Amino acid sequence: MRLIRTSGRGRGQRAATTSTVTRIVERLDRPDLAARDPKAIFARLFDEYAPPLRGYLAGRVGVHVADDLVAETFVVALRRRASYDPQKAPVRGWLYGIATNLLRNHVRQEVRGFQPTAKAGAGDRPAENHDTAVAGRVDAAARLRVLAAELAALSEQDRDVLLLTSWAGLEPAEVAEALGVPASTVRSRLHRVRHRLQGRLVPTEEKQS
Repeated sequence: MRLIRTSGRGRGQRAATTSTVTRIVERLDRPDLAARDPKAIFARLFDEYAPPLRGYLAGRVGVHVADDLVAETFVVALRRRASYDPQKAPVRGWLYGIATNLLRNHVRQEVRGFQPTAKAGAGDRPAENHDTAVAGRVDAAARLRVLAAELAALSEQDRDVLLLTSWAGLEPAEVAEALGVPASTVRSRLHRVRHRLQGRLVPTEEKQS
């Protein structure tokens, strides 16, 4: 009888654990971080969001800094978990908001990284009578320099809106949650920045055609 009862408890415990994990998975976009034991939830959150977050940060400040920022993001998130409101927005925007605040400590390094790209190869452009393939590469390099210069010249807020949308793939509502501004402000800034970049990157002859 004892063996039967013990086995039953074991099955019940496994069922309860499975049910808990299922709820965590189902609510991974808006988890309840106020749970007594958040370790299981944060383990799932790390598995889900750390890889894309690392890719986004690596594109801005390099792999080594990105690894540190990802780790620090989840440490801060765990410490500040009571500040997350699942009714307000998905957790992805909240995590990217923490990462963005940490990233801003590296803004100067980031801008310094854009500036050499903007200047690189300025005196190495081949003559205009080269073949089409070379001309295409020259045009691509020139656009990259212009883009890098424009990114470096953007305000911190505009650069974050653009890159959180274009690089991280966040929706305007998630960017709004990340940056602590209204979604309408995000859309307005994004429209303004994209219009500005398009004006700088699209050649005059293309605009006129």
